[in-house]
Amino acid sequence: MAKVFVTGSDGYIGTVLGQYLLDRGHDVTGCDTGFHRIGWLYNGVHATPKVLVKDIRHITADDLRGHDAVVHLAELSNDPVGQLAPHITYEINHKGSVRLARLAREAGVPRFVYFSSCSVYGASADTAQDESGRTEPLTAYAECKLLVERDLTAMAGDDFSPTYLRNATAYGASPRQRFDLVVNNLSGLAWCYKEIRMDSDGTPWRPLVHILDISQAAACVLEAPRDVVHNETFNVGANTENYQVRDIATIVGETFPGCSVTFGDRGGDKRDYKVNFDKITSRLPGFSARWNVRKGAQQLLEVFERIRMPVELFESRAHTRLKQIRYLMETEQLDKDFFWREVR
Repeated sequence: MAKVFVTGSDGYIGTVLGQYLLDRGHDVTGCDTGFHRIGWLYNGVHATPKVLVKDIRHITADDLRGHDAVVHLAELSNDPVGQLAPHITYEINHKGSVRLARLAREAGVPRFVYFSSCSVYGASADTAQDESGRTEPLTAYAECKLLVERDLTAMAGDDFSPTYLRNATAYGASPRQRFDLVVNNLSGLAWCYKEIRMDSDGTPWRPLVHILDISQAAACVLEAPRDVVHNETFNVGANTENYQVRDIATIVGETFPGCSVTFGDRGGDKRDYKVNFDKITSRLPGFSARWNVRKGAQQLLEVFERIRMPVELFESRAHTRLKQIRYLMETEQLDKDFFWREVR
């Protein structure tokens, strides 16, 4: 059992990961600033860690002292939000993450698990990229992931052991649901409108991974011998889970009764990449991806049926990162640096 400090614990992945680690016997402390606490879709967790309500830029070494590992998720969480304020994205996602790692090392925390992203591969669909393959970050979000990996690599040593998990595009049901991820979004459209109408031709490739498989990967890293994961990068997913977007739409359309699917002829999305996942399957003890898109779409259908999800919930700001951040900015709840404003 490890004592684990999880940042972003109230988020889409963090809510599921916290319970997952608790169920495996770990002692978990969460940390979250609460940007997306409004987004509660259903009551789906039986255990949650105690949570420190704090911006990662305000965390101190004392907050981290005594922990065996930090699992770091808390960043501005997708490409559109990253492009909304690129300078703040670099302040939080790059500088904030590196600062957190330095504080962890200062506090004597021996392991640091960083949630990176397969989006660092950008536009490289000519071949499935492994961890040593070509990176082409196309956004501030993706570029920051590589900058953090670079800086933490330089920090690695006998007293500090980072691991980098390059997650494929996430999907699946979470109490803090996101509908701005491709499988989740298409499933919401299929449920609410019985129709998936795509303007694009759907030809770009995406690697996909369920949030429970992401949680499994994090747990396996925490439980692995140090020499197996020290300063190592792992693509998180499975080779069978590289899909063209049109195939994702077709699977979702087949899963949701009465849903029609149509495609346009427009391109334009430069993100187009396939990923090789041999390393995590062969070298991370205990890891095996257990989900695929069809199974994940069925899970989402069952959740929507259970809660009788209305259209207004699907379309609300609560479950789309860009809508919520814009709302917090427009209502001046966040200042120009994305810190909470105090109510006086």
